[in-house]
Amino acid sequence: MIEWCMAYNDAEEKEWRGEKPRIRLLSIVEDTMVDGPGFRTAIYAAGCEHGCEGCHNPQSWDKNGGRWASIDEVMEVITADPFAHVTFTGGDPMLQAEAFAALAREIRRRTDKTIWCYTGFTFEALLQKTTCRPLLEQLDVLVDGRFIRSLRDESLLFRGSSNQRLIDVQASLKGEVTLWNG
Repeated sequence: MIEWCMAYNDAEEKEWRGEKPRIRLLSIVEDTMVDGPGFRTAIYAAGCEHGCEGCHNPQSWDKNGGRWASIDEVMEVITADPFAHVTFTGGDPMLQAEAFAALAREIRRRTDKTIWCYTGFTFEALLQKTTCRPLLEQLDVLVDGRFIRSLRDESLLFRGSSNQRLIDVQASLKGEVTLWNG
């Protein structure tokens, strides 16, 4: 088993015992407009193993960077702005799939905010890992694929290189990959 997707059963067991997973958090940026449509609260995960040349956020690569944050602590920031939606980014949130799935379930339970997620993995690779599915099931849009400097295109909406896709996750989980059309 690849370690980048933690076991879903472990997360459910922790929640059943009243122990919510914690997120290794690099930062939270409020009212950003570059990580999805409208105003968004961007949750930056610490840790990324892709090492993309030209990455705009290489300080996020260190899995020991940032600090630990509870789901409740992150939810305080998310719920403080009733108008901003949520984006998981980083680093790579899929390296902390268990904790981000727990956060996403809490967002769904307490708000009507949309949830976007950026990852260097492809949607197809994530589908091969059943432990990542609980997070995918909570997402509205997944921006997938590594940043490739030679494919950089500043005219693209919400992504940096032309290989990356804006995927409508809920539609895609029902069959073929469906791109988000805004």
